[in-house]
Amino acid sequence: MAALFGGVGHEITLFMGRGSCLRGWNSVVVTSRRFIRGLRRRPVAVLHPGGERETRVKSNETADQPGQTRRDAGGTGWERSRRRRAEDEAFHAGAAARNPGHGSKPAAGASCSGVREQLGGLRFEKAQPGDKRLPKVVSIARSRAFREQQGKVLLEGRRLICDALAAGAAPQTLFFSRVERLCELPLDKLRQASLVKVKFEDIKIWSDLVTPQGVLAIFSKPDASRLSFPKDLRLQSVPLFLICDNVRDPGNLGTILRCAAAVGCDRVLLNKGCVDAWEPKVLRAAMGAHFRLPIFPGLDWNDISQHLPKPVTVHVADNVHKLMVRQDAEAVPQDAEKPGDVGWVCNSDSSRNKHLEEYVESDSDANSDSDDDSDSDDELSRPYLEPKAYHENWAQRSTALVISGEMHGLSSEALQLAEETGGHRLSVPMAPGVESLNSAMTAGILLFEGRRQLMNFTQKASRRARSVTLR
Repeated sequence: MAALFGGVGHEITLFMGRGSCLRGWNSVVVTSRRFIRGLRRRPVAVLHPGGERETRVKSNETADQPGQTRRDAGGTGWERSRRRRAEDEAFHAGAAARNPGHGSKPAAGASCSGVREQLGGLRFEKAQPGDKRLPKVVSIARSRAFREQQGKVLLEGRRLICDALAAGAAPQTLFFSRVERLCELPLDKLRQASLVKVKFEDIKIWSDLVTPQGVLAIFSKPDASRLSFPKDLRLQSVPLFLICDNVRDPGNLGTILRCAAAVGCDRVLLNKGCVDAWEPKVLRAAMGAHFRLPIFPGLDWNDISQHLPKPVTVHVADNVHKLMVRQDAEAVPQDAEKPGDVGWVCNSDSSRNKHLEEYVESDSDANSDSDDDSDSDDELSRPYLEPKAYHENWAQRSTALVISGEMHGLSSEALQLAEETGGHRLSVPMAPGVESLNSAMTAGILLFEGRRQLMNFTQKASRRARSVTLR
Protein backbone atom coordinates (compact mmCIF):
# COMPACT_ATOMS: atom_id res chain seq x y z
CA MET A 1 0.00 0.00 0.00
CA ALA A 2 1.34 3.42 -0.84
CA ALA A 3 -0.13 6.74 0.19
CA LEU A 4 0.17 9.75 -2.09
CA PHE A 5 -0.50 13.17 -0.55
CA GLY A 6 -1.11 16.15 -2.74
CA GLY A 7 -2.77 19.51 -2.19
CA VAL A 8 -5.53 19.59 0.38
CA GLY A 9 -6.98 16.20 -0.39
CA HIS A 10 -5.45 12.74 0.09
CA GLU A 11 -5.23 10.19 -2.70
CA ILE A 12 -4.80 6.53 -1.69
CA THR A 13 -3.81 4.00 -4.31
CA LEU A 14 -4.24 0.29 -3.59
CA PHE A 15 -2.27 -2.26 -5.58
CA MET A 16 -3.47 -5.85 -5.54
CA GLY A 17 -1.41 -8.63 -7.09
CA ARG A 18 -2.96 -11.80 -8.55
CA GLY A 19 0.00 -14.14 -8.58
CA SER A 20 3.66 -14.60 -8.05
CA CYS A 21 4.33 -13.78 -11.66
CA LEU A 22 3.75 -10.26 -12.88
CA ARG A 23 0.69 -11.05 -14.99
CA GLY A 24 -1.08 -7.76 -14.37
CA TRP A 25 -2.16 -5.24 -11.83
CA ASN A 26 -5.47 -3.70 -10.86
CA SER A 27 -5.40 -0.29 -9.19
CA VAL A 28 -8.15 1.45 -7.27
CA VAL A 29 -7.75 5.16 -6.55
CA VAL A 30 -9.74 6.62 -3.64
CA THR A 31 -9.68 10.40 -3.27
CA SER A 32 -10.71 11.88 0.06
CA ARG A 33 -11.03 15.57 0.90
CA ARG A 34 -11.42 17.25 4.22
CA PHE A 35 -13.18 20.55 4.80
CA ILE A 36 -13.24 22.84 7.82
CA ARG A 37 -16.31 24.84 8.65
CA GLY A 38 -15.65 28.01 10.57
CA LEU A 39 -18.44 29.27 12.78
CA ARG A 40 -18.51 32.88 13.92
CA ARG A 41 -20.76 33.25 16.91
CA ARG A 42 -22.03 36.57 18.21
CA PRO A 43 -23.99 37.24 21.42
CA VAL A 44 -27.75 37.10 21.12
CA ALA A 45 -28.39 38.91 24.39
CA VAL A 46 -26.25 40.81 26.90
CA LEU A 47 -27.00 40.91 30.63
CA HIS A 48 -25.66 44.08 32.33
CA PRO A 49 -24.69 44.25 36.04
CA GLY A 50 -27.81 46.25 36.85
CA GLY A 51 -30.07 43.46 35.61
CA GLU A 52 -30.90 45.17 32.32
CA ARG A 53 -31.19 42.85 29.32
CA GLU A 54 -30.24 43.90 25.82
CA THR A 55 -31.22 41.76 22.85
CA ARG A 56 -29.08 41.92 19.74
CA VAL A 57 -30.89 40.89 16.54
CA LYS A 58 -28.86 40.15 13.45
CA SER A 59 -30.25 41.97 10.45
CA ASN A 60 -31.09 39.90 7.41
CA GLU A 61 -29.83 41.87 4.47
CA THR A 62 -30.62 39.13 1.97
CA ALA A 63 -34.39 39.36 2.64
CA ASP A 64 -34.62 42.82 1.08
CA GLN A 65 -32.70 41.73 -2.01
CA PRO A 66 -33.69 38.18 -2.86
CA GLY A 67 -31.79 38.18 -6.14
CA GLN A 68 -28.40 38.59 -4.53
CA THR A 69 -26.09 35.72 -3.88
CA ARG A 70 -24.81 34.95 -0.42
CA ARG A 71 -21.40 36.48 -1.19
CA ASP A 72 -22.96 39.72 -2.44
CA ALA A 73 -25.20 39.94 0.62
CA GLY A 74 -22.31 39.86 3.01
CA GLY A 75 -20.06 42.10 0.93
CA THR A 76 -16.32 41.75 0.72
CA GLY A 77 -14.20 40.68 3.70
CA TRP A 78 -12.97 44.25 4.30
CA GLU A 79 -16.53 45.60 4.26
CA ARG A 80 -17.71 42.92 6.67
CA SER A 81 -14.88 43.63 9.12
CA ARG A 82 -15.53 47.39 8.91
CA ARG A 83 -19.24 46.88 9.56
CA ARG A 84 -18.43 44.55 12.46
CA ARG A 85 -16.07 47.11 14.06
CA ALA A 86 -18.73 49.81 13.69
CA GLU A 87 -21.31 47.61 15.40
CA ASP A 88 -18.91 46.74 18.21
CA GLU A 89 -17.99 50.38 18.80
CA ALA A 90 -21.66 51.35 18.87
CA PHE A 91 -22.41 48.53 21.28
CA HIS A 92 -19.53 49.47 23.65
CA ALA A 93 -20.52 53.15 23.48
CA GLY A 94 -24.06 52.28 24.49
CA ALA A 95 -22.85 50.02 27.28
CA ALA A 96 -20.54 52.73 28.59
CA ALA A 97 -23.38 55.25 28.59
CA ARG A 98 -25.59 52.93 30.58
CA ASN A 99 -22.91 51.64 32.98
CA PRO A 100 -20.00 54.05 33.28
CA GLY A 101 -16.75 52.26 34.12
CA HIS A 102 -17.98 48.81 32.99
CA GLY A 103 -16.87 47.42 29.66
CA SER A 104 -15.75 50.71 28.11
CA LYS A 105 -12.90 50.55 25.57
CA PRO A 106 -10.85 53.77 25.40
CA ALA A 107 -9.72 55.01 22.05
CA ALA A 108 -6.07 55.22 21.06
CA GLY A 109 -5.90 58.98 21.44
CA ALA A 110 -7.57 58.81 24.84
CA SER A 111 -5.08 56.17 26.00
CA CYS A 112 -2.08 58.26 24.88
CA SER A 113 -3.41 61.32 26.63
CA GLY A 114 -4.06 59.22 29.73
CA VAL A 115 -0.45 58.01 29.77
CA ARG A 116 0.81 61.60 29.49
CA GLU A 117 -1.40 62.67 32.35
CA GLN A 118 -0.28 59.64 34.36
CA LEU A 119 3.39 60.59 33.83
CA GLY A 120 2.81 64.25 34.63
CA GLY A 121 3.70 65.43 31.14
CA LEU A 122 6.92 63.44 30.85
CA ARG A 123 7.84 62.09 27.42
CA PHE A 124 9.74 58.91 26.73
CA GLU A 125 11.08 57.14 23.67
CA LYS A 126 10.93 53.50 22.68
CA ALA A 127 14.22 51.75 22.04
CA GLN A 128 14.58 50.59 18.46
CA PRO A 129 16.06 47.19 17.53
CA GLY A 130 19.83 47.32 17.74
CA ASP A 131 19.92 50.12 20.32
CA LYS A 132 23.45 50.28 21.79
CA ARG A 133 22.61 52.08 25.03
CA LEU A 134 21.93 48.96 27.07
CA PRO A 135 25.35 47.43 26.27
CA LYS A 136 26.84 50.72 27.38
CA VAL A 137 25.04 50.30 30.70
CA VAL A 138 26.67 46.91 31.12
CA SER A 139 30.13 48.35 30.44
CA ILE A 140 29.53 51.04 33.05
CA ALA A 141 28.40 48.49 35.61
CA ARG A 142 31.26 46.05 35.14
CA SER A 143 34.27 48.26 34.49
CA ARG A 144 35.75 50.35 37.28
CA ALA A 145 38.01 52.22 34.86
CA PHE A 146 35.04 53.12 32.66
CA ARG A 147 33.06 54.34 35.67
CA GLU A 148 35.91 56.56 36.78
CA GLN A 149 36.58 57.80 33.25
CA GLN A 150 32.96 58.60 32.39
CA GLY A 151 31.94 59.64 35.89
CA LYS A 152 28.78 57.53 35.77
CA VAL A 153 27.30 54.77 37.92
CA LEU A 154 24.51 52.26 37.35
CA LEU A 155 21.66 51.88 39.84
CA GLU A 156 19.07 49.13 39.48
CA GLY A 157 15.78 48.72 41.30
CA ARG A 158 13.05 51.07 42.46
CA ARG A 159 14.26 51.48 46.04
CA LEU A 160 17.86 52.29 45.16
CA ILE A 161 16.84 54.78 42.49
CA CYS A 162 14.37 56.47 44.85
CA ASP A 163 17.06 56.77 47.55
CA ALA A 164 19.44 58.32 45.04
CA LEU A 165 16.85 60.83 43.84
CA ALA A 166 15.93 61.74 47.42
CA ALA A 167 19.60 62.40 48.21
CA GLY A 168 19.95 64.76 45.25
CA ALA A 169 21.82 62.54 42.77
CA ALA A 170 21.56 63.59 39.12
CA PRO A 171 19.97 61.00 36.77
CA GLN A 172 21.03 60.93 33.13
CA THR A 173 19.23 58.01 31.47
CA LEU A 174 16.51 55.77 32.84
CA PHE A 175 15.44 52.48 31.24
CA PHE A 176 12.08 50.92 32.10
CA SER A 177 9.95 48.10 30.74
CA ARG A 178 6.46 49.25 31.77
CA VAL A 179 4.86 52.61 32.42
CA GLU A 180 3.66 51.34 35.79
CA ARG A 181 7.29 50.89 36.86
CA LEU A 182 8.06 54.45 35.87
CA CYS A 183 5.09 55.79 37.83
CA GLU A 184 6.51 54.25 41.02
CA LEU A 185 9.40 56.75 40.92
CA PRO A 186 9.26 60.46 41.88
CA LEU A 187 8.45 61.86 38.45
CA ASP A 188 9.17 65.47 39.41
CA LYS A 189 12.87 64.60 39.80
CA LEU A 190 13.15 62.99 36.37
CA ARG A 191 12.61 66.13 34.29
CA GLN A 192 16.25 66.35 33.18
CA ALA A 193 16.69 62.62 32.52
CA SER A 194 16.27 60.77 29.23
CA LEU A 195 13.54 58.13 29.55
CA VAL A 196 13.78 55.04 27.34
CA LYS A 197 11.19 52.25 27.22
CA VAL A 198 12.73 48.86 26.42
CA LYS A 199 11.54 45.28 26.43
CA PHE A 200 11.69 43.40 29.69
CA GLU A 201 13.60 40.62 27.92
CA ASP A 202 16.40 43.10 27.10
CA ILE A 203 16.63 44.25 30.72
CA LYS A 204 16.67 40.64 31.85
CA ILE A 205 19.56 39.89 29.50
CA TRP A 206 21.75 42.77 30.67
CA SER A 207 20.79 42.77 34.35
CA ASP A 208 22.91 41.07 37.01
CA LEU A 209 19.84 40.21 39.09
CA VAL A 210 18.06 36.88 38.91
CA THR A 211 14.65 38.59 38.97
CA PRO A 212 15.03 42.13 37.58
CA GLN A 213 12.51 44.77 38.58
CA GLY A 214 12.32 46.25 35.10
CA VAL A 215 13.90 49.63 35.86
CA LEU A 216 17.53 50.77 35.93
CA ALA A 217 19.20 54.16 35.59
CA ILE A 218 22.53 55.80 34.85
CA PHE A 219 23.48 58.55 37.33
CA SER A 220 26.33 60.98 37.46
CA LYS A 221 28.82 59.70 40.02
CA PRO A 222 27.57 61.19 43.30
CA ASP A 223 29.79 63.38 45.44
CA ALA A 224 29.29 62.82 49.16
CA SER A 225 29.92 66.49 49.93
CA ARG A 226 27.00 67.54 47.68
CA LEU A 227 24.40 64.96 48.67
CA SER A 228 21.63 65.68 51.16
CA PHE A 229 21.15 62.84 53.62
CA PRO A 230 18.03 62.10 55.71
CA LYS A 231 17.83 64.49 58.66
CA ASP A 232 16.37 61.91 61.03
CA LEU A 233 19.41 59.69 60.54
CA ARG A 234 21.91 62.51 60.82
CA LEU A 235 20.35 63.72 64.07
CA GLN A 236 20.84 60.26 65.59
CA SER A 237 24.43 59.90 64.42
CA VAL A 238 27.26 59.47 66.92
CA PRO A 239 30.89 60.71 66.70
CA LEU A 240 32.02 57.35 65.35
CA PHE A 241 34.11 57.20 62.18
CA LEU A 242 34.74 54.06 60.14
CA ILE A 243 37.94 53.52 58.13
CA CYS A 244 38.12 50.60 55.68
CA ASP A 245 41.66 49.38 55.03
CA ASN A 246 42.13 47.10 51.99
CA VAL A 247 38.62 45.62 52.06
CA ARG A 248 38.48 44.02 48.62
CA ASP A 249 35.47 41.75 48.85
CA PRO A 250 32.36 43.49 47.41
CA GLY A 251 29.94 41.61 49.65
CA ASN A 252 31.91 42.43 52.80
CA LEU A 253 32.24 46.11 51.92
CA GLY A 254 28.54 46.45 51.13
CA THR A 255 27.58 44.79 54.41
CA ILE A 256 30.01 47.03 56.32
CA LEU A 257 28.49 50.15 54.75
CA ARG A 258 24.98 48.96 55.58
CA CYS A 259 26.01 48.30 59.17
CA ALA A 260 27.66 51.74 59.44
CA ALA A 261 24.43 53.39 58.27
CA ALA A 262 22.42 51.39 60.81
CA VAL A 263 24.78 52.33 63.64
CA GLY A 264 24.69 56.01 62.72
CA CYS A 265 28.35 56.59 61.92
CA ASP A 266 29.37 60.11 61.08
CA ARG A 267 31.17 59.07 57.86
CA VAL A 268 33.00 56.19 56.17
CA LEU A 269 36.51 56.57 54.73
CA LEU A 270 37.89 54.09 52.16
CA ASN A 271 41.55 53.93 51.27
CA LYS A 272 42.82 53.21 47.77
CA GLY A 273 43.21 49.49 48.46
CA CYS A 274 39.45 48.94 48.86
CA VAL A 275 37.11 47.71 46.17
CA ASP A 276 35.14 50.35 44.28
CA ALA A 277 32.22 51.49 46.40
CA TRP A 278 30.00 51.89 43.29
CA GLU A 279 30.39 48.34 42.03
CA PRO A 280 26.99 46.65 41.50
CA LYS A 281 27.65 43.94 44.10
CA VAL A 282 28.60 46.56 46.69
CA LEU A 283 25.46 48.57 45.90
CA ARG A 284 23.22 45.53 46.29
CA ALA A 285 24.81 44.49 49.59
CA ALA A 286 24.71 48.05 50.99
CA MET A 287 20.94 48.40 50.44
CA GLY A 288 20.99 52.17 49.93
CA ALA A 289 23.66 53.01 52.53
CA HIS A 290 25.49 55.11 49.92
CA PHE A 291 22.71 57.69 50.19
CA ARG A 292 22.29 57.61 53.97
CA LEU A 293 25.73 58.64 55.21
CA PRO A 294 28.81 60.28 53.65
CA ILE A 295 31.20 57.82 51.98
CA PHE A 296 34.60 59.05 50.74
CA PRO A 297 36.38 56.45 48.54
CA GLY A 298 39.89 56.35 47.09
CA LEU A 299 41.72 58.21 49.90
CA ASP A 300 45.34 57.91 50.93
CA TRP A 301 46.31 58.04 54.60
CA ASN A 302 47.11 61.76 54.53
CA ASP A 303 43.60 62.49 53.24
CA ILE A 304 42.12 60.15 55.84
CA SER A 305 43.80 62.11 58.63
CA GLN A 306 42.32 65.33 57.24
CA HIS A 307 38.80 63.87 57.25
CA LEU A 308 39.04 63.03 60.97
CA PRO A 309 38.29 65.59 63.69
CA LYS A 310 40.82 66.78 66.24
CA PRO A 311 41.17 65.26 68.73
CA VAL A 312 40.24 61.70 67.81
CA THR A 313 41.23 58.22 68.98
CA VAL A 314 41.82 55.61 66.28
CA HIS A 315 41.41 51.93 67.15
CA VAL A 316 42.09 48.97 64.90
CA ALA A 317 40.02 45.80 64.68
CA ASP A 318 42.24 42.74 64.80
CA ASN A 319 41.34 39.13 64.13
CA VAL A 320 43.17 38.05 67.30
CA HIS A 321 40.82 35.74 69.18
CA LYS A 322 43.30 35.06 71.99
CA LEU A 323 44.26 38.10 74.00
CA MET A 324 48.02 38.62 74.22
CA VAL A 325 49.76 39.67 77.39
CA ARG A 326 52.73 41.98 77.08
CA GLN A 327 55.79 40.93 79.06
CA ASP A 328 59.04 42.58 77.96
CA ALA A 329 58.65 44.21 74.60
CA GLU A 330 55.85 42.20 73.04
CA ALA A 331 54.14 38.89 73.60
CA VAL A 332 52.86 36.29 71.20
CA PRO A 333 50.66 33.31 72.07
CA GLN A 334 52.69 30.18 72.50
CA ASP A 335 50.26 28.03 70.51
CA ALA A 336 50.06 30.32 67.50
CA GLU A 337 49.47 28.05 64.54
CA LYS A 338 47.76 30.25 61.96
CA PRO A 339 47.77 33.93 60.97
CA GLY A 340 44.58 34.61 62.89
CA ASP A 341 46.30 33.81 66.17
CA VAL A 342 48.56 36.88 66.01
CA GLY A 343 47.07 39.04 63.28
CA TRP A 344 48.55 39.98 59.93
CA VAL A 345 50.20 43.27 59.12
CA CYS A 346 51.67 44.39 55.82
CA ASN A 347 54.11 47.28 55.49
CA SER A 348 54.13 49.79 52.65
CA ASP A 349 56.71 47.92 50.57
CA SER A 350 55.03 44.55 50.87
CA SER A 351 51.60 46.04 50.17
CA ARG A 352 52.76 47.00 46.70
CA ASN A 353 53.91 43.46 46.04
CA LYS A 354 50.83 42.04 47.81
CA HIS A 355 53.13 40.12 50.14
CA LEU A 356 51.87 39.52 53.65
CA GLU A 357 54.20 39.63 56.61
CA GLU A 358 53.56 38.41 60.15
CA TYR A 359 53.94 40.92 62.95
CA VAL A 360 56.15 39.05 65.36
CA GLU A 361 59.34 40.02 67.10
CA SER A 362 62.47 38.18 65.96
CA ASP A 363 65.40 37.82 68.31
CA SER A 364 68.82 38.56 66.88
CA ASP A 365 71.76 36.32 67.61
CA ALA A 366 75.18 37.59 68.59
CA ASN A 367 76.69 36.09 65.42
CA SER A 368 74.15 37.68 63.02
CA ASP A 369 75.41 40.11 60.42
CA SER A 370 74.49 43.77 59.99
CA ASP A 371 71.56 42.97 57.70
CA ASP A 372 69.94 40.80 60.33
CA ASP A 373 70.49 43.54 62.91
CA SER A 374 68.80 46.09 60.68
CA ASP A 375 65.86 43.76 60.11
CA SER A 376 65.41 43.21 63.82
CA ASP A 377 65.58 46.96 64.41
CA ASP A 378 62.81 47.44 61.87
CA GLU A 379 60.68 44.84 63.62
CA LEU A 380 61.22 46.51 66.97
CA SER A 381 60.45 49.94 65.54
CA ARG A 382 56.99 48.88 64.41
CA PRO A 383 54.16 50.37 66.45
CA TYR A 384 52.78 48.37 69.36
CA LEU A 385 49.14 48.68 70.39
CA GLU A 386 47.75 47.44 73.66
CA PRO A 387 45.20 44.65 73.00
CA LYS A 388 41.71 45.08 74.37
CA ALA A 389 38.49 43.09 74.27
CA TYR A 390 35.56 44.65 72.45
CA HIS A 391 33.38 44.88 75.58
CA GLU A 392 35.93 46.92 77.54
CA ASN A 393 35.74 50.69 77.63
CA TRP A 394 37.39 52.11 74.50
CA ALA A 395 34.93 54.57 72.89
CA GLN A 396 35.29 58.05 74.40
CA ARG A 397 34.25 61.24 72.59
CA SER A 398 35.35 61.16 68.91
CA THR A 399 36.39 57.63 67.98
CA ALA A 400 37.53 56.06 64.72
CA LEU A 401 37.62 52.35 63.96
CA VAL A 402 39.79 50.70 61.28
CA ILE A 403 38.43 47.54 59.66
CA SER A 404 40.84 45.62 57.44
CA GLY A 405 40.37 42.99 54.77
CA GLU A 406 40.75 39.33 55.62
CA MET A 407 43.48 38.60 53.08
CA HIS A 408 45.74 41.65 53.34
CA GLY A 409 45.07 42.66 56.92
CA LEU A 410 46.04 45.88 58.68
CA SER A 411 48.52 48.16 56.97
CA SER A 412 51.44 49.71 58.81
CA GLU A 413 49.95 53.18 58.20
CA ALA A 414 46.83 52.19 60.10
CA LEU A 415 48.90 50.95 63.05
CA GLN A 416 50.99 54.12 63.00
CA LEU A 417 47.89 56.33 63.07
CA ALA A 418 46.40 54.30 65.91
CA GLU A 419 49.63 54.56 67.94
CA GLU A 420 49.82 58.31 67.43
CA THR A 421 46.28 58.80 68.73
CA GLY A 422 46.56 56.36 71.64
CA GLY A 423 44.37 53.63 70.18
CA HIS A 424 44.14 49.90 70.92
CA ARG A 425 43.88 46.60 69.16
CA LEU A 426 40.25 45.50 69.54
CA SER A 427 39.39 41.84 69.32
CA VAL A 428 36.38 39.58 69.75
CA PRO A 429 37.27 36.54 71.93
CA MET A 430 35.95 33.27 70.53
CA ALA A 431 35.88 29.63 71.48
CA PRO A 432 39.11 27.74 70.71
CA GLY A 433 39.38 26.00 67.37
CA VAL A 434 37.00 28.36 65.57
CA GLU A 435 38.16 30.30 62.53
CA SER A 436 38.30 34.07 62.85
CA LEU A 437 35.24 36.15 61.96
CA ASN A 438 35.09 37.91 58.62
CA SER A 439 35.53 41.66 58.43
CA ALA A 440 31.80 42.43 58.04
CA MET A 441 30.81 40.47 61.14
CA THR A 442 33.63 42.00 63.18
CA ALA A 443 32.63 45.49 62.03
CA GLY A 444 29.03 44.92 63.11
CA ILE A 445 30.01 43.79 66.60
CA LEU A 446 32.51 46.58 67.21
CA LEU A 447 30.43 49.38 65.69
CA PHE A 448 27.32 48.64 67.75
CA GLU A 449 29.43 48.27 70.88
CA GLY A 450 31.09 51.60 70.12
CA ARG A 451 27.69 53.26 69.70
CA ARG A 452 26.53 51.83 73.03
CA GLN A 453 29.61 53.14 74.84
CA LEU A 454 29.35 56.57 73.21
CA MET A 455 25.67 56.85 74.15
CA ASN A 456 26.45 55.89 77.74
CA PHE A 457 29.26 58.42 77.86
CA THR A 458 26.95 61.15 76.53
CA GLN A 459 24.22 60.31 79.06
CA LYS A 460 26.67 60.36 81.96
CA ALA A 461 28.06 63.70 80.81
CA SER A 462 24.55 65.18 80.56
CA ARG A 463 23.67 63.91 84.07
CA ARG A 464 26.82 65.45 85.50
CA ALA A 465 26.02 68.76 83.83
CA ARG A 466 22.51 68.72 85.31
CA SER A 467 23.81 68.01 88.77
CA VAL A 468 26.25 70.93 88.51
CA THR A 469 23.49 73.31 87.42
CA LEU A 470 21.20 72.18 90.26
CA ARG A 471 23.90 72.90 92.82
